[in-house]
Amino acid sequence: MSQANLAEKKANELPGVHARTSTTKLCKAKAFAFKIALVALATFVSAYFVRRPFNGIPIDTLEDGADLCPQADELVPEKNGVIWESLGHTYSTEEFKARAVGWLGGAVRIPTETFDDMGDVTEPVWEKFLPLHDYLKESFPLLHSNLELTKVNTYGLLYVWKGSDSVLKPLLLAAHQDVVPVLEATIDEWQHPPFSGYFDGEKLWGRGSCDDKSGLIGIMSAIETMLESGFKPTRTVVIASSFDEEVSGSQGAPALATEMLERFGDNAFTMLVDEGFGYSEVYGRVIAVPGIGEKGYLNVQIKVTSPGGHSSLPPPRTSIGMLAELLSQYEKHPFEVHLTRGSPAYRNAQCMAQHAPGVSSSLKEHMSRAEHCDRALRAAEKELFENRGFMSLVGTTQAIDLVEGGVKVNALPEQAWAVVNHRISTESSIAATKVRDIKLLESLASDFNLSYTAFGTHISNADAPSYGTLALSDAFGDGWEPAPVTPYDQDAAPFRLLSGTIKATYNSHRNISGSDAVIVSPGIMSANTDTRSYWKLSDHIFRYGHLQGASGGLLSGVHTVDEAISADNFVEFIRFFTTLILNVDESSLP
Repeated sequence: MSQANLAEKKANELPGVHARTSTTKLCKAKAFAFKIALVALATFVSAYFVRRPFNGIPIDTLEDGADLCPQADELVPEKNGVIWESLGHTYSTEEFKARAVGWLGGAVRIPTETFDDMGDVTEPVWEKFLPLHDYLKESFPLLHSNLELTKVNTYGLLYVWKGSDSVLKPLLLAAHQDVVPVLEATIDEWQHPPFSGYFDGEKLWGRGSCDDKSGLIGIMSAIETMLESGFKPTRTVVIASSFDEEVSGSQGAPALATEMLERFGDNAFTMLVDEGFGYSEVYGRVIAVPGIGEKGYLNVQIKVTSPGGHSSLPPPRTSIGMLAELLSQYEKHPFEVHLTRGSPAYRNAQCMAQHAPGVSSSLKEHMSRAEHCDRALRAAEKELFENRGFMSLVGTTQAIDLVEGGVKVNALPEQAWAVVNHRISTESSIAATKVRDIKLLESLASDFNLSYTAFGTHISNADAPSYGTLALSDAFGDGWEPAPVTPYDQDAAPFRLLSGTIKATYNSHRNISGSDAVIVSPGIMSANTDTRSYWKLSDHIFRYGHLQGASGGLLSGVHTVDEAISADNFVEFIRFFTTLILNVDESSLP
């Protein structure tokens, strides 16, 4: 049987992983990966873009005339233009800003932290979501009287705003109710208490103000205000709100996906928008980055066993020593990474090379020729990969995150294990990642005379005598393949509609016009969102939240202390959802 066939067999989890540590470590890893993804564009740009005068001149094409990153025009609602203009005036008032702050502040003041090992939804600990549900019903009365609400798996919320034309595919908007925990030891570090929802006149402070209650409340605020204005949709709009996204989402989004598949069917939605990157200014150019894909992930446990005994009579290598050499093998041999034409990272590099002022002349030249010249592609790759953040977004990564072994200082360890977290490139797969890991450790397993099994299959001769064992397994049984990449070329109508909506939102909020005030570039999520459960619902999945990051893309305090959002940006977020719903409603999308 080939290595690929071995890897593709169904994995059986091997013993030795302590359940108490699993989701905690994964949650921390996810938080870190999310932050890395947010700063990747900034670090890439800061490494390769030289400060030069911008002078307000749009950079639309490269010197040879190549349009590497074509831009959609701003898309202002026409059929729904009157209500869009009217709501635009409403959103520009201080009265509405105060109302929006009140809506979001009230939600932030209801703690909905999710922790590891909270158990099934039947456990009382999950009842913390009930006050939030009551608050939503009280705060958005028109939404709850006009939309059909189904509670899925107790705490998942599925709202359906029925349109007049049932032939049209619905628009799906997603957001999660839960927030990451606030560490008790950090509470004193917050400028304002983390669940106060305090508004200082400029920013609203508190856990969830960005991630992701701003998304949920932003959607509901937009729909409530549209209902107050008498809007009735032609196209159905669906809201799917999970409750455990921050702890890998095993009970929320999967149950919602099942409900939607049963009710609407496969590929039933014209497009889906969930949380993701926003927009930020990088060297004089505002760039918005909708995520058109997500990397996969796989957690591999490496477990070594060997005979125990008294430490006064040690063998040449203990199980811990052998594990250390195996882990060193990982770090000596990172995955081979290449920039691939057509990948989200490649397209992002094209957009940066074309539109970001001050791009180095060498990278600009390489990217202008990379589409048809392998030598130019490799030259661009070499320059780009000098930045490890960008290289990590492109390729499959590995990080040794957990390790354990030994129980007593005078006892030889009978077992030792570690967990390696892989974030899998959009051009790779779980099977390919397993094949590589199996091969990587094969020679050391032989050198140490260890009986070698991987993902439930014997790699070495099962009957041969051995000193101990080496076993690779799925650490927590929760690996995910990379997400399908959403179409984003000039013929991809949903991507162009989203791009035009982003531009129209940005412009209208600032009372400007034109299509070059903000550049829209496709991007890649290195972390995972609820959309991983929604692949069957639409071919057009976007991870985008219209939130303004600081220079370089960081949102304020996400997953750490002092999470906050500016009131002005939250109103703009509401404007974004309004514009999106109106544009999709009148579009020619199926």
